[in-house]
Amino acid sequence: MGTVTPFPQPTGKPSQIGFDRLELNRILDLYGRMVTAGHWRDYAIDLGGDAAVFSCFRRTAERPEFRIEKRPALRNKQGMWALVGEQGAVVKRGHELGPVLAPVERRLMKLVEE
Repeated sequence: MGTVTPFPQPTGKPSQIGFDRLELNRILDLYGRMVTAGHWRDYAIDLGGDAAVFSCFRRTAERPEFRIEKRPALRNKQGMWALVGEQGAVVKRGHELGPVLAPVERRLMKLVEE
């Protein structure tokens, strides 16, 4: 017959970090509203071994205006969610996604006259 190769045993650390359905729905909802408002035009998703990153672009050829990063290794320290600005500085960090996205959502608010 042939040789049997054992299937690799799962380790404690996953080989790839990703967004779950609720997280991705929340991020894509914000992205859709920002596209409608004319702020963003493109996005990219990077799923790596230590982080999952959702990047939002004003134009395709530029740097991302914001990066939404999920780093589970920082869950017990400063929070696994981070909002990183265009220059690479952390704008907001936290344990939950909603408050981390708040600075971006504030851009969508418009003052309406009575």
